[in-house]
Amino acid sequence: MRRGFVLILSAPSGAGKSTLARQLLVSSSGINLSVSTTTRAPRAGEQEGIDYYFCTQEKFRQLVVQGAFLEWAAVFGHSYGTSRIVVEEALARGEDVLLDIDWQGARQVRAGLRSGDVVSVFISPPSRSKLEERLRGRGKDSEEVIAGRMAKADDLTRAHVELETILQAERLRRLRLEEDAKEILAGFDL
Repeated sequence: MRRGFVLILSAPSGAGKSTLARQLLVSSSGINLSVSTTTRAPRAGEQEGIDYYFCTQEKFRQLVVQGAFLEWAAVFGHSYGTSRIVVEEALARGEDVLLDIDWQGARQVRAGLRSGDVVSVFISPPSRSKLEERLRGRGKDSEEVIAGRMAKADDLTRAHVELETILQAERLRRLRLEEDAKEILAGFDL
């Protein structure tokens, strides 16, 4: 059985990584989004264990001290983290795990797992002029919202296809390497 891997999507705020993550989860089987732990209160419609695992700040601090998170951060007064044990168990079962995190979290994950267990993809926004043109053409947003979204999106269709290609190529590479290793090891008396 092949070992799974972590596919990290990171990007500047608003570049479209969460949209791409949702698209990838719909279009590709065998990859699951990691559910983060947070100290913020659930929003309307959010469900425990589906959207987040919710806990108190004190419990979160205890989990940090115990080394329970592959990555964690404090953002706007709330803490967020990715469970080490949940991810490691999924990888051992041959499942691929998608992380939608910022670049600091990506660095923590890469430092906390074997290098072969992590594939990082950085989503960059399109050119500033194309992005502004697209946002203004929608006619939905105020100037303030447009200014806030200027670093948001890429050509999402192309980016989605490229992301699926990366996922499939990595899966094939891992299968090939495991088969090659089995063949090589079969030649030795161990």
